Amino acid sequence: MTDESKRWLSIIPLFNPEDGIKIYDPPGNGSGYWIGAPSVIYDNEKGKFYLYYRRRKPRELGRGYECGISESTDGINFKEIWTASKDKFGSISVERAGLVKTQDGNYRLYIGYVAPEDNKWKIDMIEADSPENFNPDTKRLVLAPENCGVEGVKDPYIMIIGGLYYMLVSYAPTPSIGSDNSLHATADVFNTGKTSSNTGLAISGDGINWQWLGDVMSPPKSGWNAYATRATCVVYMPPVFCVFYDGGADVNENYEEKTGLAVTFDLKNYHHVSVQSPILVSPYSSGSLRYMDAIKLGGKIYYYYEYARLDGAHELRMNKVSER
Repeated sequence: MTDESKRWLSIIPLFNPEDGIKIYDPPGNGSGYWIGAPSVIYDNEKGKFYLYYRRRKPRELGRGYECGISESTDGINFKEIWTASKDKFGSISVERAGLVKTQDGNYRLYIGYVAPEDNKWKIDMIEADSPENFNPDTKRLVLAPENCGVEGVKDPYIMIIGGLYYMLVSYAPTPSIGSDNSLHATADVFNTGKTSSNTGLAISGDGINWQWLGDVMSPPKSGWNAYATRATCVVYMPPVFCVFYDGGADVNENYEEKTGLAVTFDLKNYHHVSVQSPILVSPYSSGSLRYMDAIKLGGKIYYYYEYARLDGAHELRMNKVSER
């Protein structure tokens, strides 16, 4: 019996986070030490998974201080092939990036970091013939908050659909009282409590010059996700796009979000599946399970995510489930 015969259409299979396989440990023990914010692709020409992640220490010890990329042939056992410190970006902190292979065979890394000139989150792009050759010195700006009429843009998720580039980003809308220096004094507008973490959409014909289309998913007025609805990945279950997102009730959960699920047919109009509560959480400390990424390969879905441990640190985990 198929799901379709029961009129269960485009249902994405989930997993038990407690059964997850640890990929990497955080750089320290306790709250504020994280490894995660993954972005994963599989290159069938090379027969390899490529996995991006960032390492972070507590705010007073340097925040997001390094990003890296590892490769694997099975999606579980990874070897690090590239790293870059935040100093390479002249930044206070680096965060999630979007890794993609272009149709002409090159690789691109779209990376969010705090710009040193104004303490605002922006997104640059690095291009290379192979992930281990990414050179931060060649970065170029692709999305800046001032070009979008917002206070910050970060955590890009990149897709190529029908030859067009789509970028979902976390953005901070300008509050109704207007913008002022206090929004960026801490170099993290998302943690001020004066704005929110929304999802916006940009499109491009070449992945370099982007058109900002604006908001596509805002937090509701109340509930477990009233402060954040940050899209983290898209899994296509034809004809539906299943979109995982990070949600939080208020600014106190800004670094400890939990995973929600929404569905959309056009990447512009979203309907929440996880209305009353998150769909995936950690059983430990804050319950945070965030920055989900996923790819479909060989009838399986490979999930990668950042997972709160008992001591409050976040480790990088994965689960593999059958697509059906």
